[in-house]
Amino acid sequence: MANPVVQAVNVTKTYNRGKPNEVTAVKHASLKIDEGSLVVLKGPSGSGKTTLLSLIGCQTKPTRGEVIIRGKKVSKLPEKFMNQHKRRHIGFIFQHFQLIAGMSVLDNIVLPLIPEGVSPKARNKRADRLLEQFNLAHRRQFKISSLSGGEQQRVAIARALINNAGILLADEPTAHLDSKLTSDLLDYIEQLKQSGHTILITSHDPVIYQNPAVDRVLEMKDGQITS
Repeated sequence: MANPVVQAVNVTKTYNRGKPNEVTAVKHASLKIDEGSLVVLKGPSGSGKTTLLSLIGCQTKPTRGEVIIRGKKVSKLPEKFMNQHKRRHIGFIFQHFQLIAGMSVLDNIVLPLIPEGVSPKARNKRADRLLEQFNLAHRRQFKISSLSGGEQQRVAIARALINNAGILLADEPTAHLDSKLTSDLLDYIEQLKQSGHTILITSHDPVIYQNPAVDRVLEMKDGQITS
């Protein structure tokens, strides 16, 4: 029997509750994602994809409902413990990468390990392995601001993987990429799936959701999962 490692149970997210500008971005959404699967959440801009991904990725808490990651109801945890669970189990690739331009490639990649108390020697060892994997070893001490878009993308993926998380979330990862970089990204994602990662991607790019490596496509509209 398949083992769901990610679950959203009837989650709703409302911003500015009780105010004239109140907005409900996600409405009663439920999903289950099995270990080792690649799932794409598609839909137009404003459909609630990014908000739902943020809820699953423990970036924010739902107004109602539950998010369960590897059997733990993370949305019910105090902030400190929710963040610990996030760092240990989830890697997040943001749409705009959210790298720190004035820091080196190495320092950006190891950043998630610092709150975990991992020693500098162990951090660098993990990072060097990823730098080799993503052909970035020669850029180790380069500032992020000096890298190309494709190189920055690879740094963002490496940072998401540095904590050895088995769950990878990616928000519109091809939104700012040309066709060559999109193809490269798909190759990386397929490699990660083959290595056992559980992957959830938001995208309205058919190149992503029509890819044969994708196990399931869910669609969102007006804050709800419609298929």
